[in-house]
Formats: sequence, C-alpha cells, structure tokens
Amino acid sequence: MSAPFPKAGAIAVVLRNGEFLMAQRGKDPGRGLWGFPGGHVEFGETAKEAAQRELLEETGITAPATDYLTCVDVVGQGHHFLIAAVLCTYESGEARAMDDAADVRWMTLEALRSGEFPLSPDVLRVAELAASRAGLAG
Repeated sequence: MSAPFPKAGAIAVVLRNGEFLMAQRGKDPGRGLWGFPGGHVEFGETAKEAAQRELLEETGITAPATDYLTCVDVVGQGHHFLIAAVLCTYESGEARAMDDAADVRWMTLEALRSGEFPLSPDVLRVAELAASRAGLAG
C-alpha cells in the first residue's frame, strides 16, 4: 500500500548553449521516458540541494541551483510525487548516464517539441518556461 501523502522530488533544469540536459529513465515509474534529471528529496535536504545531488549522481554534471521554476504533480497508479523544478547553471562535467539514468543527452527545445522522444508529463511545459525565463526564442 502506498503512503497517504505525496513524496517530495526535485528535478534539475539545466540549459547550456541553448540545449537542455535530459535523462532517459531507467526505472519505473516512467521507464524509457525522457525528462530532467532528478529524484527524491531526502530528509533534511532542500529541493535545490536534492536537484544538484541527483544531477551529479545521474549525469556527472555539476550545476549550482539558482532558482525554483515551478512545481509538478506526478500522479499514477500507486504513486504521487510533488516535484520542484529547479533552475541550475551549468558549471562542469561531461554528461554520461549513471545511477538510474539509461541515457543522457543535450536537447534543444525544438527536439523536445518534435515528438521524437517520449517525454515524461509536463517536461515540455517546464522546458518552455525555462526557455522563456532564459530569454530564448520560442
């Protein structure tokens, strides 16, 4: 039986040279779907800290958290996550799939819109919001 309340999560929204760092989920829920790197917020950890930690664990990328972008609810059969989308500024590292990421890639907003990659819910909305905040043409 699942918990009677949502679990907290955080995703790292990282833009570098007009491209978003995306991770393909290697585990359920959402196995095979593309989204922003992220995961659970641990007890005593802020969502910003969790986004930075999960980003490093899943991709090898270091990117300090700069701001909260939005929140996303992911509700499915037997799970409910409330996820903080955290803007992060790329600092260093070469993207590689680690931990529970099956693959990682830098993708343009156009690639996300193309339908070529199966996306987790709300990924496109979050990417468009981040692109708008960064002043990228839509």
